[in-house]
Amino acid sequence: MRRLVRSTGTKAFLTQLADYVRYDFSRWTEFEKSARVASHSKEGVIELMPTSDGRLYSFKYVNGHPNNPKTGKLTVTAFGVLADVASGYPLLISEMTLLTALRTAATSAFAASVLARKDSRVMALVGAGAQSEFQALAFQALLGIAEIRVYDPDPLAVDKFMANADGFGMRLVRCTGVAEAVDGADIVTVCTAVKGRQAVIEAGMLRPGMHINAIGGDCPGKTELHRDILDIGKYFTEFTPQTRVEGEIQQAGPDYPVVEMWEVLAGVKDGRTSDAEVTVFDSVGFAVEDFSALRLVHDLTEGKRRMVDLVPELDDPKNLYGELVGARQVAEVA
Repeated sequence: MRRLVRSTGTKAFLTQLADYVRYDFSRWTEFEKSARVASHSKEGVIELMPTSDGRLYSFKYVNGHPNNPKTGKLTVTAFGVLADVASGYPLLISEMTLLTALRTAATSAFAASVLARKDSRVMALVGAGAQSEFQALAFQALLGIAEIRVYDPDPLAVDKFMANADGFGMRLVRCTGVAEAVDGADIVTVCTAVKGRQAVIEAGMLRPGMHINAIGGDCPGKTELHRDILDIGKYFTEFTPQTRVEGEIQQAGPDYPVVEMWEVLAGVKDGRTSDAEVTVFDSVGFAVEDFSALRLVHDLTEGKRRMVDLVPELDDPKNLYGELVGARQVAEVA
């Protein structure tokens, strides 16, 4: 995956991925949709995220185990499968640890390109983990962001971001707190590792016309925005039944009004209606975005993939059991 992204160019890869996400959201009604299937334990969570457009089927396996680094393991790992619906045969098995980070950033930038003010050039990054660097690149590539104002309570995380982003070609401003980072920003991206219901961004920090990209929520009981922001912002979601359980809107009632991104693309509902409106992309990550990412990887690697035969060659495809039993008997005799 690293070789593929490097050979394509990171910004070019993110731009293409955002185009694939936009296209798949524009044909939203073609997809089978369901919330992710999660298996929780005291150590972490393992999730499956499936979807299909009737021609292709995909799923992603992803885990989240916060204590893994103590034993030298990654907190998150993922892989995905893209398959042909007509035959049921897998077409692609792909790494998705890095790919998920890329698709999260590409989806954020796609949503902001639809919802944020067109003159947005300054972005606040609250949270300076690895995802922050992908967010910076994606927003620069798709929206022309020229200044990043960054804050993280861990100064070492900010040091790493500043060093890695030094060559991005943007003005980087190191801030001493959340309020300072948000002050003067057109777009606010919140990607923290906080646990539980937190108020990382408070309503008093916001200004008319801001767009908030809230991507830290991904499970029940975890939020990053103060409840009061629900009263001043217009919220946009991916798949609302999942977001009501995992996103910022879990703090509101089941009838809290939201707009799904596909509805904006289809012209069914309005996106931003004025330069003074505060818009919020309440993103939790959805299977269609992984489908888009796997489609892009499949297309970019056409003719370059290493083929692995997952199906045995059979003299009689209708007699799989007989052939397997026969092979076992030959082995036993030998």
